[in-house]
Amino acid sequence: MLKGIDPVISPELLKVIDEMGHGDEILLADGNYPAQSAGVKNKSLIIRADGIGIPELLDAIMKLFPLDTYIDYNVVLMTPEKGEPEIWKKYEQILNRSGEIVRIKKVPRLEFYDVAAKSYAIVASGERALYANILLRKGIV
Repeated sequence: MLKGIDPVISPELLKVIDEMGHGDEILLADGNYPAQSAGVKNKSLIIRADGIGIPELLDAIMKLFPLDTYIDYNVVLMTPEKGEPEIWKKYEQILNRSGEIVRIKKVPRLEFYDVAAKSYAIVASGERALYANILLRKGIV
């Protein structure tokens, strides 16, 4: 164990976010996202975070993870056909608290799959909220 590392960040997840370079992306996928098949198909690393919600993961990761500030967006959300998922309010609070410059892009489900196909890693969470998927693009320290 290490001091200051939130216990929701597994050793495997800590290793992956450390290995990621500038511009690499990590997807925090909800429980409905086809993480296993998408990861295999796209050659992304798959990290299991069963039983852990995305807000808890996002909060812990943002304490360690710089966002890319050299592009138009550094966070991508999957939009439903109607409305806005309630969980996005939690994401906004966490991202604003991080001190990072946050630029969010919202894309429809099928477009999101295309964007997420370039992910370095997929974290398969236990999140039950619908349309809770969030993609983060790593910046520099």
